[in-house]
Amino acid sequence: PIYFVSSNTHTLANLLSGYALHIEDRLHEFIHEQGAGLLQKEYHDILEQNVPSSLENFLYYTLKKYESVYPETIPEHRAFEQRAGIIRVPSEHAFDIEMQVISMEQLDLQQMDQRLRVPGIEALAQSNALILNIDYPLGLASYQVLTEIARNIDEVRGIYIMGKAATLNGRIGDVMIPSVIHDEHSLNTYLFDNCFAAHDVSPYLVYGTVMDNQKAITVPGTFLQNEGYMSIFYQEGYTDMEMEAGPYLSGIYEIARPKRHPYNELVNLHSIPFPVGVLHYASDTPFSKGKNLGAQNLSYFGMDPTYATMVAILRAIIKQEVCAKK
Repeated sequence: PIYFVSSNTHTLANLLSGYALHIEDRLHEFIHEQGAGLLQKEYHDILEQNVPSSLENFLYYTLKKYESVYPETIPEHRAFEQRAGIIRVPSEHAFDIEMQVISMEQLDLQQMDQRLRVPGIEALAQSNALILNIDYPLGLASYQVLTEIARNIDEVRGIYIMGKAATLNGRIGDVMIPSVIHDEHSLNTYLFDNCFAAHDVSPYLVYGTVMDNQKAITVPGTFLQNEGYMSIFYQEGYTDMEMEAGPYLSGIYEIARPKRHPYNELVNLHSIPFPVGVLHYASDTPFSKGKNLGAQNLSYFGMDPTYATMVAILRAIIKQEVCAKK
């Protein structure tokens, strides 16, 4: 059985391996010896509880800086991940997409981020499930990757999609949870039960706001959008603009129903036999000048929504697998 996750290559691995927490003393020295002034101040404020930021998220961010200065430490990091059941599969062919395969029975429950500890988590030791984490492909590549994987596995136990999006009604760092997605590739409007609600994410989000029951639109490219075009969708209630959820839902349709997905229809996916979760974090506000998906690096404060959404996804996966083992 497989839990399919589409996200990035660092968030899930950092949370499950706990490597940054394992070398906290080294990161502590690095911050004080080579960290920029703002980095040192934020670390001090977190330790003194002057700010509500997560220490774990801060250490994950620092780890990235640490490994850019000391790349010779990366093999140690990878070996630590492998002992925790996390195997990285680099991209070798047409799709520039890294994949991670995680054996749930090998996870080190003591090392992993404590936000993931759900009641009964010890049952994972008897799990035979894998988590497949794909470095999110954009556009029709997401449909191609998902359908190809689905053809070659025994059982899909859940599909979870985390990604950046433009928000038409929020701020950078907010989290949007859609239950309606219009796909500009297939021209379908998909209605589905998103397994996440605001209360699943908000306990782990410090600076942003979580908005559920949103309507999203999957566009072919963010640079193709202009204010007049976006205003039409905004007037129709669409507030969340991104680039992969629609093709994923086309693939989910074909996994659940033995036929090709339709075109230009209203498609009801409420009866899908496994959980589907879609979480978007706002990385740009296109109604503001010069802020789009490609022009802005979320940097440190982008860690907040990224890790909040991934904590929610991993907690959902672990809870479901614990229930399956009862």
